[in-house]
Amino acid sequence: MSYADQLFKQTCKDIIENGTNTKGEKVRPKWEDGEYAYTIKKFGVVNEYDLRKEFPAITLRRIALKSAMDEILWIYQKKNNNINNLNSHIWDQWADENGSIGTAYGYTIGEKFMYKGNEIDQMDYVLNQLKETPFSRRIMTNMYQYHNLATGHLDPCAYSMTYNVTEENGQMVLNAILNQRSQDMLAANGWNVAQYAILLMMIAQVNNMVAGKLIHIIADAHIYDRHIPMIQELLTREEFPAPKVSLNPDIKNFYDFTTKDLIVEDYQYGEQITNIPIAV
Repeated sequence: MSYADQLFKQTCKDIIENGTNTKGEKVRPKWEDGEYAYTIKKFGVVNEYDLRKEFPAITLRRIALKSAMDEILWIYQKKNNNINNLNSHIWDQWADENGSIGTAYGYTIGEKFMYKGNEIDQMDYVLNQLKETPFSRRIMTNMYQYHNLATGHLDPCAYSMTYNVTEENGQMVLNAILNQRSQDMLAANGWNVAQYAILLMMIAQVNNMVAGKLIHIIADAHIYDRHIPMIQELLTREEFPAPKVSLNPDIKNFYDFTTKDLIVEDYQYGEQITNIPIAV
């Protein structure tokens, strides 16, 4: 059965049984009806996935893998901050009348800075470092840039990726740590894990490496009060084997990938959960 399912169930059970309830505390998020959105949460959740063993897609319900990849391309490849250039509607509530989410996500990744006398952005820095000094311990992106927070329409949740190369049996393996300050377990966990696994696969492929471990560190892993019945129902569901997920092997340049280059095979999953309320 899918290892991602097992970790998802394990994490959610731990939150429900041992987490801290924020009900009655001063919280920021509200539901659409104006009521405060409280959570049960756990601090410091660490989940590890090895992409050499299987792709980390949950099967308890369907994750739209091509849409997840589309958002990753929007942020890291297009370096865009306008929802009109995104094929899903996950950021619609944060966009202005022109479709912009301000100085957040793709804007920050594409922001130029000086490095060794040249202008470069965060994604190109990672790609260059992996080619020039792959065993460096300084290869990372970080979207939590304080000078952009006031003019961004939301603070990034999954905010940094730290890349690390190991050599195993004569093969270069690309590993990564995904740091996330906040995680809505129902709405976003499966989505974020899958999309950052795809990002790791893309970067590994264009550097002639194998995608290895993705370690997901969540500072505040939570389940919203109105999501608890949905999570409890998910925990009773049957698990299926992980799907086979690969990339078009002909793509050698990170900026050439499209969602058509994602190959998904044998993806079995449970009934989709619709109309998930989102706290803003």
